[in-house]
Amino acid sequence: MSNISVKNVTKRFNDKLVLDNITFEIKEGDMFGLIGPNGAGKSTLINIMTGLLRANSGAVEIGGHSISKDPIGAKELIGLVPQELAIVEQLSAYDNLEYFGAFYGLGGKLLKTRINEALELTGLSDRRKEPVKKFSGGMKRRLNLAVAIMHRPRVLIMDEPTVGVDPQSRNCIFEYVRNINKENGTTVLYTSHYMEEVESLCNNIFILDLGQEIASGSKASIKSMAGINGKVRLQLDAFNEELILKIKGLKGVRDTFIGEGVITVFIDEASFMLEELILLTTRENRKIKNLNLEEASLEEVFLSLTGKKLRD
Repeated sequence: MSNISVKNVTKRFNDKLVLDNITFEIKEGDMFGLIGPNGAGKSTLINIMTGLLRANSGAVEIGGHSISKDPIGAKELIGLVPQELAIVEQLSAYDNLEYFGAFYGLGGKLLKTRINEALELTGLSDRRKEPVKKFSGGMKRRLNLAVAIMHRPRVLIMDEPTVGVDPQSRNCIFEYVRNINKENGTTVLYTSHYMEEVESLCNNIFILDLGQEIASGSKASIKSMAGINGKVRLQLDAFNEELILKIKGLKGVRDTFIGEGVITVFIDEASFMLEELILLTTRENRKIKNLNLEEASLEEVFLSLTGKKLRD
């Protein structure tokens, strides 16, 4: 069963095409990553999915409710952790949750229970009465998350939730996301331009760049789509452009990138022969100083697919 359906969503701001016919589905209970560099259109898409913006065309459904035709029914299912902090810094953490809890229709004993639960889950119980303006950036991010989960949403949408956070807060957010997904079956849509976060947390991924779909599917299928599932990190005593071209011509080599004196060779392990690479360097009278065969990361696959780094 699909918990989120995005069909043919297109958005323009004046003459600028920001989203171009975006389509995907997220099954109930999935951990789904939406990734792309800054300016890819991620936040615009999130704003459309949560009813903050209207698409020029296309449709979004949350739990079977159209975000345009039945916005209340759709929004009742959503917990949103926005990229920009949505908290009142003059109030305490407890008072923030009491204030926002009222918007969810929570009150009385139930509201107090949910506030205590949210503070405990985000590691803020001992700072509940402290003004938020004294919080670190990471603590404010955790409070932003606490606001989003008080009503126990079926769908949790997190838009760049770890920007500017300390490692402790980052780990707290990760732990909570994994737990709520595993224990409650909450569907999680996690957006980030930190590929390693999405690779660690998510099962299925949609890669967006310049408003267009680059690839989508499981991590394994995306790597397969690019023809890349491994890499060789090769350090030689010396190399030149001619040698790089010869390496690119080897069977199973999909691409090469050079950085800090290391040649990274992206490969399809099914057809690549490491012996051929070693034989080539021997013929070219080059000494191998270091060689490692590793699994390719999604960030490196993105680099191969788009020709640029995720955080250029």
